[in-house]
Amino acid sequence: MIDPLVLSAILIGGLIILLAIGAPVSIAIGLPSAVCMLLLAGFDNGATTSVQQMFRGANSFALLAIPFFVLAGAIMNTGGIAARLINLARVLVGRTPAALMHSNVIANAIFGTVSGSAVATAAAVGSTMTPMLRKEGYNPAMAAAVNVSSAPAGMLIPPSNTLIVYSLAAGGTSIGALFVAGYIPGLLWALACTVTVFFYARRHPELKGTPFPGWTVFFTTVLRALPSLGLIVVAIGGIIAGFFTPTEGSAIAVVYALALSMIYGTVKLRDIPGILFDACRTSSIVIFLIAVSSIMGYVMTYARLPQLIAETLFGWTDSKVVVLLIMMLVLLVIGIPLDPTPALLIFVPIFLPIAVSYGVDPIHFGIMMVFNLSIAVISPPSAPVLFVGTQVAKVRLEPVIAKMVPFLLLLVAMLFVVVFVPELSMWLPRLLGLAN
Repeated sequence: MIDPLVLSAILIGGLIILLAIGAPVSIAIGLPSAVCMLLLAGFDNGATTSVQQMFRGANSFALLAIPFFVLAGAIMNTGGIAARLINLARVLVGRTPAALMHSNVIANAIFGTVSGSAVATAAAVGSTMTPMLRKEGYNPAMAAAVNVSSAPAGMLIPPSNTLIVYSLAAGGTSIGALFVAGYIPGLLWALACTVTVFFYARRHPELKGTPFPGWTVFFTTVLRALPSLGLIVVAIGGIIAGFFTPTEGSAIAVVYALALSMIYGTVKLRDIPGILFDACRTSSIVIFLIAVSSIMGYVMTYARLPQLIAETLFGWTDSKVVVLLIMMLVLLVIGIPLDPTPALLIFVPIFLPIAVSYGVDPIHFGIMMVFNLSIAVISPPSAPVLFVGTQVAKVRLEPVIAKMVPFLLLLVAMLFVVVFVPELSMWLPRLLGLAN
């Protein structure tokens, strides 16, 4: 019989070493897990059990929501939706100082809601906003910092693939409840970025707003953007109201996005194979990660790793505040080298039982984790959204990082507000009868 501590050492040590040498995250998770399984059950039984666990992890009806929402986002990205949403944002905040930067924040929040991807949001909105910002004399590094910092709001505002992954890792926590719980924290994220832009504008009075375009232009712009926002009402509204499941809602989102893009004339039949290929590539990465993480979950359960960590934490302190602070600090650090999906798959089985033992609702804990990991995707040195945002803006990384410091500080402060004020996450789900 293999000592559980030896299994834990192989699992964690192998993960760290493989990540350090640049192995793909799926290999870094799957290979040590498979080795542990072989040590536990022998070659034949270990190989068979590993395959069974991978199949069990990927064989989920709820998991189908991820490729469908990814496909809907890919269609929206190609379908010229970003320009309509940016125009909507501009008429809403056009007269405020540094209006284009405020427009960038609002457009990212809206487009992130539609696309569900921080990287896609930073690319789509940034590529449209950057020429406007340069033309009107905005600092390019600050403009890129605004775009990068506000892009992850869509990871919290549904439809969010990250929240779906958390639901699966948490053993089936209600996706509908998580979606509803993400609204207020997602809006707080956008508010934090807006406040930072407001104080920046006060130090740069030359960044003036634009005159009101008139009610005709205002209503025309709103009407042109409403069909794009209809995706949220149709897909998410139906899920929350109980008319269909999250998986059915994601399929409806694909049909809606495709029909809308066809009506706009921005997606042609010849574009569909490329869109499908991009969506399949993104979805396959996520699903394979979930599959190999099932082996890791099986080994961690056998090795009693969650219980060992819980006992260690309980040995240090019995304070709920201190334990949550430790968890959030670990996630902030580990989320920098890891993408949100593998970070959730690794740490939800470890941290969630501990949080629940302290009376934290799984829905609230999910929002805490996703908010935390959303900060990580824009934190240097290895932040995918940061790299995409600087490439789109055609600026060097160093000045953008310097401009992002105020955003990061305020977002970390907002994280602890979300952690220690659970009603921000739980009020809406309780109001709608989705949580106790």
